[in-house]
Formats: sequence, C-alpha cells, structure tokens
Amino acid sequence: MKRIALLILFFALTQICAAQAKPPAAPPAQIAIHAGKVLDVRTGKYANDQIIWIEGDRIKAIGSASEMASKIPAGAKSIDLSKYTVMPGLIDCHTHLTMTPYGNGLSGVRISYPRMALIGARNARVTLEAGFTTVRNVGAAGYSDIALRDAINAGDVPGPRMLASGPPLSITGGHGDTNFLAPQFNWSDDGVADGVDGVQKKVRENIKYGADVIKFMATGGVLSEGDNPALAQYSPEEMKAIVDTAHSLGRKVAAHAHGAGGIKFAVLAGVDSIEHGSYINDEDIALMKERGTYLVPTVYLEDWLIENVNALGLTPNMIEKAKTVLPIAQANLSHAFKSGVKVALGTDSAVYPHGLNGHEFGKMVEMGLTPLQSIQAGTVNAADLLGWSDRVGTLEPGKFADIVAVEGDPVANVHLLENVSFVMKGGAVVKDASATR
Repeated sequence: MKRIALLILFFALTQICAAQAKPPAAPPAQIAIHAGKVLDVRTGKYANDQIIWIEGDRIKAIGSASEMASKIPAGAKSIDLSKYTVMPGLIDCHTHLTMTPYGNGLSGVRISYPRMALIGARNARVTLEAGFTTVRNVGAAGYSDIALRDAINAGDVPGPRMLASGPPLSITGGHGDTNFLAPQFNWSDDGVADGVDGVQKKVRENIKYGADVIKFMATGGVLSEGDNPALAQYSPEEMKAIVDTAHSLGRKVAAHAHGAGGIKFAVLAGVDSIEHGSYINDEDIALMKERGTYLVPTVYLEDWLIENVNALGLTPNMIEKAKTVLPIAQANLSHAFKSGVKVALGTDSAVYPHGLNGHEFGKMVEMGLTPLQSIQAGTVNAADLLGWSDRVGTLEPGKFADIVAVEGDPVANVHLLENVSFVMKGGAVVKDASATR
C-alpha cells in the first residue's frame, strides 16, 4: 500500500510540474471583417455596413460599423470586404470527395483505398475553395472518407468540415456493390449487408469505425451495373432495422432512393433524408411533408452528366439508364419543389467535377425554388439536416466563423455563388480574391 501511495504521489507531482512547465496559451486571434452587406439567410434581408468580430474560430459579435468600432480590441486584424456581400459558409449534404467522374465503370475497379483517400485530399481543398465550408460525405469505400475527415480535423490537409458515412449499405448485387467481377473472384463491396441481422451489424460496424452518418441504398442507381433505379432494393423490414439501429446510436440516416416505392419505404422507416428522388410522386411528397423528411435533390448533375455521358468510360447499361432517368427526375423534382417539400442542397459531386458545387443553386431556381429558398437549402436547411444548427448555417455569435463573400446580390442572382470571392473557415482565410484588387 505504501508503494502504491508513493506511485500516486509521484504521478501527481509530475503532472503538476508538467503543467507549470507549459507556456501560457496564446490568446485567441481577433479579426474584424468590415462587410458592405451581411445577408440574413433566414429572412433574405441585408444589413449594411457591418462589422463581424471574430475571436479564435468563432463569431463573437456582429453589428453596425459605427456601434462595433469601439468594441474591437486594439491589434485585431482587419479584413476589408466593404464592397462585398457576406454570408455564411455554404453546405453540401451529398458529396463523394474520395471519388471522381472518371472512376465509374470498370476503371474504378483499379483504384485502391489509399489512392481514394489521396484523391479526397485534393477534392476537399477544391470544395473548400469553392465556398463549401461544411459537407456531408455519403459513401466512400474502405473508410477512406473517415481517414480524410480525420486528416482535415488534425490540420494535415485543408478541407471543409465533414460528416462522413464510410461505406454505404447495399444489398448483394445492388447499387453499392461491384457487379463487374466474375463469380470466381467471390467479391462484395465493404458496405454489402443482407437481412435484418446483417444490416444491423453493418450499421454498428460503420459506427465502430467512425461513421458520423449512415447511408444506405434504398433503390437501384444510375451509375451501377445491371440494377434498376426504379425498384426498391432493401425490404421495409431491413430499412427499418437500419434506421432504428442508427438512430439508437445517435446517427442520422440518408437513403439513396430514385424509385417511388423505395422512397416510400425509406420515409416510412424514418430516414432523415431522401437523396436524388428521381421518381418521387405525390404520395411520397405527402409522406415527406408529414414526417419532416428532407429531400436532397442533386439536380445540376443531371445537366452535366447528360452533356458528358459518352466521355466518362461508362458502360452501355449506365449510359442507357442516365438518358432514361435524368429527364424524368427533372420533371418530378420540380413538382416536389413547388409542392413544398423541405430541401437541403446536395450535389453528388464526383458524378461531376468537384468545385462546381455552386452550380446547384441556379439549377434549383430553374426548377422551381426561389433564389432565397435555394440559398436556404445550402445554409440554414442543410445545417438543420446535419444536426449542426448550433454551429453552422447562419452568421451569429457563438457559431463557427465560416464565411463567404461575393460581389453583388446573391438573392437577385444566385449564379454569383458559382464563383465566390472570399472564403473563411473557422477564422482562417482560405481564399481572398478581394486582396488582389
């Protein structure tokens, strides 16, 4: 007992000495952004001639320049955006940072998991520079998106804040499995799980290895071989097991769903969002409105993919599905927008090149949302879907200093968000085109 007491005393003394030896922490950096206009994304109203006071990685206060001048501490760094419109950092709820448009089809079989993570490092930087300071990455093989998220959080590589899903759950042979290999290879992708017991185990496994959100394939897809986007893949019982298991462990659930039946099953199972929704019908829309389910529509890819479908190395089956499904999706999703379903912005970047995410705003407006509604989809609505309304999505004291700026009025012209002039993430300037003028 005496020896144990001496060991405890020794340990306590070493901790005290170590604490005393540490230099005092540097005070958080102070920044004052002088904004010509600040957009309130909830109301669409502008406040003119504002100062945003940033302390460390958070917004400390926002107010008129005349009121804030006396409050800003001496020595604070000043950033002049007096000729710009300032708004919260943008949010993309459906990315695949570890993938590219040229990795679909047979060419993707040759890409290793480590290579995917390195591809992700490049795409994370490009996405952040495009003004998307937060993303939800819904599907990556080999947990490569988990590795990317952790590298960004550690400061090893630049990139947006990430919620990552790891491998999406898929039935055997479904959208999410590799269907090119002959039987002798005996291969299934790492998200494949069948039956209630199988999907429960896979959800728990993904969470064990770091998943922030669970993604599953409720229907077939377009860029997969041999399955049908219009048909449900998991049974209602399997979908409910996925959702219940994820929710019980504090994770939200995103369901890839093109077909109307699969959308219905997923909504009834309690998913938090429907991704794509190509064949969405009035019954689906009514259910989603009743239950508060978000639609993440991924609409700009429909234009880009049709224009480039023959240059991506896709199989004839994939090309045929793209030409069939995408025009149908535009009409159905436009109807869903006009029917008042909740919308959160998602791009499916990787189907088209990363960095073009901002084109989603204009396409949603073309299909029926107002400009302000499209901006809300990529800010306050997206933050709500992610469960991060307390930290991102609006410019308010206490939230992360994630900020973008454009020249002009984005409520009048959302296409301005395709090329933002200024990007800040957590108080650190990522891009500043204004400094070159």
